[in-house]
Amino acid sequence: MNPYILATLLFGLGLGTTITFASSHWLLAWMGLEMNTLAIIPLMAQHHHPRAVEATTKYFLTQATGAAMLLFASTTNAWMTGQWDIQQMTHPLPVTLITLALALKVGLAPVHAWLPEVLQGLDLTTGLILSTWQKLAPFALLMQIQPLNSPLLVVLGLTSTLVGGWGGLNQTQLRKILAYSSIAHLGWMVLVMQFSPALTLLTLLTYLLMTFSTFLVFKLNNSTTLNALSTSWTKAPALTALTPLILLSLGGLPPLTGFMPKWLILQELAKQDLALTATLAALAALLSLYFYLRLSYAMTLTMAPNNITGMTPWRFPPSQLTLPLAISATATLLLLPLTPAMVALLTI
Repeated sequence: MNPYILATLLFGLGLGTTITFASSHWLLAWMGLEMNTLAIIPLMAQHHHPRAVEATTKYFLTQATGAAMLLFASTTNAWMTGQWDIQQMTHPLPVTLITLALALKVGLAPVHAWLPEVLQGLDLTTGLILSTWQKLAPFALLMQIQPLNSPLLVVLGLTSTLVGGWGGLNQTQLRKILAYSSIAHLGWMVLVMQFSPALTLLTLLTYLLMTFSTFLVFKLNNSTTLNALSTSWTKAPALTALTPLILLSLGGLPPLTGFMPKWLILQELAKQDLALTATLAALAALLSLYFYLRLSYAMTLTMAPNNITGMTPWRFPPSQLTLPLAISATATLLLLPLTPAMVALLTI
């Protein structure tokens, strides 16, 4: 892609998200979300592969549906209450509609079905943008309207953690596994959103960090399937040794960074007398942990089914930057001791 066009599209992505962040009026927030969608579409379809075009079309249709629903709900709110302010949502009907529209935009269960299909059709770089940056704007809006719809958010969160765990169990495509992982993590964030918005923000930041590391690992190995992972030890032995730890951090295993948000969320849910919800969420996390373990097993404990002598991947020097991965992987693995500092920050 032409670098000027790429720079313009990335600027559009950043501007759309910033407009949504800064807006207090529903029309401006909607406009920011639309800019976001329109800026990423050429990035998704840039390879002109039928699968990429199909994924782009699916993404466009779901995002357009979410945006139309959001616009309809905010207009209904203005009609019922006489104002467009995001912070002043008082009537339960538009609040519920907007929550569902944002859930569709971000890919929460039960309106999640588009996310694995879309992510599967994209290359890893665009998939990374879709899994991280594109979640920020709808999440900012969800956090602003959250105090009013308590049972809905808990149901969405719990459904997402369960669907994210179950959906990834039988997958062999890495991008679909990462999509279900994304659904499960978003479920955890939404589960605790109304009780502790700061904790949701912490969970979102750790999720972004861990997903960034995972996508970069797969990109460096050029792996998109489970079988391709088993040949990675010949390309980057040190990275192959580190990757299971990154995946287990994504699964929330102590003593890695990913354990911190899950630990604090379960603690918060127990404080709110939601012991059953906390138990179900913890059990759903075990489902996710299973497929991360499966990836780790495929990567480190299995030999490649065939070593083709004509294609020796370990002879080529890495053509990609490894510094971003080094920084994000270190943060993904070693931030758990900062938990007391994070808790202190949350209580300010």
